[in-house]
Amino acid sequence: MKEKNENRRSFLQKSVQSAAGLMALPLVAPALQAAPEPEEIFLTRPAVARIKFAVIGMNHGHIYGQTNAVIRGGGELVSYYAKEPDLMADFKKRYPEAKPAASEKEILDDPSIQLVLSAGIPVDRAPLGIRVMKSGKDYMADKPGITTLAQLAEVRKVQKATKQIYSIMYSERFENRATVKAGELVKAGAIGKVIQTIGLGPHRMNPKSRPEWFFELDKYGGIICDIASHQFDQFLYFTGSTEAEVVAAQAGNVNHPQYPGLQDFGDVMVRGNGGMGYVRVDWFTPDGLKSWGDGRLTILGTEGFIEIRKNVDISGREGGNHLFLVNQKETKTIDTSDVDLPYGRQLVDDVLNRTETAMTQEHCFLATELALKAQAKAEKIKLKLS
Repeated sequence: MKEKNENRRSFLQKSVQSAAGLMALPLVAPALQAAPEPEEIFLTRPAVARIKFAVIGMNHGHIYGQTNAVIRGGGELVSYYAKEPDLMADFKKRYPEAKPAASEKEILDDPSIQLVLSAGIPVDRAPLGIRVMKSGKDYMADKPGITTLAQLAEVRKVQKATKQIYSIMYSERFENRATVKAGELVKAGAIGKVIQTIGLGPHRMNPKSRPEWFFELDKYGGIICDIASHQFDQFLYFTGSTEAEVVAAQAGNVNHPQYPGLQDFGDVMVRGNGGMGYVRVDWFTPDGLKSWGDGRLTILGTEGFIEIRKNVDISGREGGNHLFLVNQKETKTIDTSDVDLPYGRQLVDDVLNRTETAMTQEHCFLATELALKAQAKAEKIKLKLS
């Protein structure tokens, strides 16, 4: 708690606040949820809401980041529903202005609702998204938004037929200021042509705080399907790849035999028509780190490289969103504290204008397809540490 308060005060000192317009809506999940977001983002609510949206399913704490992004983008949260009373109660505390719905059907039958968000149990996200699209609404899921290739095929079919938006919140890119800034630098040619991305996604276990589904492979889809979906999104985005193949993959449970359904380590080599990528994800973040994970992204270019320490800098710098640029001219650290996070605003634009400015539908599906193919292809690790 002390560390969180210190990070919060540090963020406040860097923020320019409007006395009438800002209010704190924490993204930290309850004890039974997954790890919190890398930073608290304070909301400026637009004077006039541009769309109405709802939430169905809150099993992962990322739902608060999703909801906040859409509110910042001009969405009005009007209703929410979950099967679990405790999750409903927690959500109500954060968003008292919204109405609790009695059922999923109540939300899907409401013609005023244009967008539905979900962070339900991963295996349930695609079936819900199909129901949402068939009801004439757009959909935004937490990652992994789809857990099997069969689900992906059905989602693609329904999305093509309905022309509704099926978006997946890849928050390690969309909600990380340093990563957004890196995109601007790469587009401006700061490191030349991108050759490779290296994405590392370590997480802390906290097994006592995890729900049962967290340890059931068929519920979360496997470690590559789950955590590494972020890294595949970033690989495609930064290399500009529109086609890609999984070169090699491995995954397994190397140090948690008491949880046979858990995969605690996985890595992947991938090659696209715009560059190459390497991904490593794990559940081995030690308790001594001041964050749930030392997430990193390295972008190698022909004229330099960018390194991002997303959540923490173990050398001692405060907070997250650390961006380092090295090219033929200089080596520098770039302050990203004021970088805009456009995903929520762009998604609301897309809902209204039927465009693809937040993320193309094909990119969304291809990032998921790579994660699912890598998961299916992954050789089982048989490492014995004892």
